[in-house]
Amino acid sequence: MDNMNKDINSMPKKSLFSMQIDLKKFEKATDEEKKQQDVMSESVSFFKDGMRKLSRNPLAMGSLVVLILIIAAIFIVPHVVPYSYSQIITVNGKRDKSAANMAPFEYSDLEQEYMAEGGKVFPHIMGTDEMGRDYFVRVVYGTRVSLSVGFFAAMIVLIIGVLYGSISGYFGGKVDLVMMRIVDIIYSLPDMLMVVLLSVVLREILNVDSIPMLQKIGTNMISLFIVFGLLYWTGMARLVRGQILTIKQNEYVLAAKVSGAKSGRIIRKHILPNCVSVIIISAALQIPSAIFTESFLSFIGMGVQAPMPSLGSLANAARAGISVYPYKLVFPAVMICLITLAFNLLGDGLRDAFDPKLRR
Repeated sequence: MDNMNKDINSMPKKSLFSMQIDLKKFEKATDEEKKQQDVMSESVSFFKDGMRKLSRNPLAMGSLVVLILIIAAIFIVPHVVPYSYSQIITVNGKRDKSAANMAPFEYSDLEQEYMAEGGKVFPHIMGTDEMGRDYFVRVVYGTRVSLSVGFFAAMIVLIIGVLYGSISGYFGGKVDLVMMRIVDIIYSLPDMLMVVLLSVVLREILNVDSIPMLQKIGTNMISLFIVFGLLYWTGMARLVRGQILTIKQNEYVLAAKVSGAKSGRIIRKHILPNCVSVIIISAALQIPSAIFTESFLSFIGMGVQAPMPSLGSLANAARAGISVYPYKLVFPAVMICLITLAFNLLGDGLRDAFDPKLRR
């Protein structure tokens, strides 16, 4: 050992221009630094990394929990509450006229007599409406209808808008010019007027009474879905087209073209993943927008047909007695606000989590 130390000390000093590494200047990595290196080198997918960032956003996760609870309630509550959305309160087969316009957790005369005899009555959590129907169940079914309209409209807008905008932005030139002029024409059409006209035309063409499903939702809702498919995708198409016009000039897209990749694969694998933030936020905001449109049409009598409720029709029915029964307007209005706020916050959280430009 002594001889080795003498040999090391007797070695000539290293030149300033030498590539030889001085091992004395290095230290061994600690266990904590090794663990940190393992975490830093972990390979994760794009979706997994985005979900990890989303889970660290408290507002987005809280909104997601609220939406999950609302969706779970609209499927579970109808199996728990013994009333249907169109059932008028009866006791022992007798219609209870005193059941109309009851306050929350209030019982009618016949129900009180039935309870005094030892019978059990499910509580009217939100009272009853003017026809003696349980208001809680009607709000639940109204939320189900409004959410269904929102999700269906968002899917239509997402599919048509992304496909149309991708083709227009990727190919550009005359193809883009013609397709965008079509979008401008469609964008100029008044959507509410189209809903009214289509509902009148479909009422004459379709035999609604012969189809139970159409009889439930009515021609007004069918016309609303058609209008979403014809008109409401233009905003999504413009956003996607603008993003693709910028992204397709990047080097990795040019490299994919040179390597012989087909246009469909380039759009699907290289371009659309970088547009995901715009697509997500637009689709998330489209759901509350569709719910507002449906609620407005139901409020003016152009939405879901009676006795099927929606949040808009419930608000319209509560408007007549707002000075006497204001709580009837509060319940559907609060539900609309909760759904809209939750989707907006969730959309912002998804944008922040999945936008490659915002990654740190």
